[in-house]
Amino acid sequence: MSVYLDHAATSPPRREVLEAAWPYLTGAFGNPSSVHSAGRAARAGLEAAREQAAAVLGARPGEVVLTGGGTEADNLAVLGIARAVAATTGRRGVVVSAVEHSAVLEAAAALAAEGFDVTTLRVDAAGTVDLDHLASLLARGETALCAVMHANNEVGTVQPIPEVAALCRAAGAVLHVDAVQSAGHLRVGFGVDGWEGVGSVAVSGHKLGGLRGAGLLAVRGAVPLAPTTHGGGQERGRRSGTVDVASAVATATALSLADAERPVQTPRLTALRDQLLAGLLAAVPGARATGHPSSRLPGHVSLVLPGVAGHVVLEGLDDAGVQCSSGSACSAESEDASHVLLAMGLGHDEARTALRLSLGRSTSEADVGRALAVLPGAVAAAVGH
Repeated sequence: MSVYLDHAATSPPRREVLEAAWPYLTGAFGNPSSVHSAGRAARAGLEAAREQAAAVLGARPGEVVLTGGGTEADNLAVLGIARAVAATTGRRGVVVSAVEHSAVLEAAAALAAEGFDVTTLRVDAAGTVDLDHLASLLARGETALCAVMHANNEVGTVQPIPEVAALCRAAGAVLHVDAVQSAGHLRVGFGVDGWEGVGSVAVSGHKLGGLRGAGLLAVRGAVPLAPTTHGGGQERGRRSGTVDVASAVATATALSLADAERPVQTPRLTALRDQLLAGLLAAVPGARATGHPSSRLPGHVSLVLPGVAGHVVLEGLDDAGVQCSSGSACSAESEDASHVLLAMGLGHDEARTALRLSLGRSTSEADVGRALAVLPGAVAAAVGH
């Protein structure tokens, strides 16, 4: 049986999640916008899921917009908030960190094509945003939206959101936080100390043991949001389209379960992470860890290898029964160097040697041992390719 160490890409659906969603694929299959009994049953499940997710995120139920995944949630926040703020205040400045997911970066590029002034926020060698640079950008007084992810999907670095939020709040800019990687592992949402200045938070279901193609965006009631889809006016006019009730229930259930288990799972995964990283660095001379050494996701290991192509090592590991990745699953088919690693100061050649092993609820100490046993051979076999 293969060892799965790619939870940052996706996690297996939990049985409890599938059982919670099943009724809305069978008996309670109605359209939640319909007024008959089948529709009302679906609506009841939908609103219960909204309340469940809102409770975890410290939001009001009406502040939760159900989406088709983390990418849609990020797009809705970046495009919808920037356009709405520009329409009401005239501000057309957008600041995005250099290490954001492509869902944010490409949405920001679309805004630039519309005439918005998009600026990239620098990061240091650990992938942490430069707060002094942010303060200087916000001092212009023109920023409508700032986007800084909570935890990076490629190198695991956790950003100082309270400090970022305080700067944005003082400057009158809305802060969007992509929490796709951190939700369930760390506390996220409007109820977290220091997150008072956060305007919106994106979450994806399948990173938590939910279903792919489902997520949500929590948006504070005072934050304006222009829709990016138009039609039936669902989700209070913020996201038109018939809501997938089963997927919404799955996302809320997965989020709630992960949050409840976080006090146990986070320290367990942190210990396994440290064991894995120490073992890998000892077993592969010349390997170097990437990302922040301590302010990072609990189950996330990222490193660059000495002079071997990351994708070749991945193939060797897969053949040996260990599944992991070289970075973002969204760009896995590209051999281009990671924009995250380049922003952190790595050269193109070194960035192409990246390896990411991400742990989850199902990861055991035996899985870590298996990875440590096969990686040196996979690296040795990749030399010269």
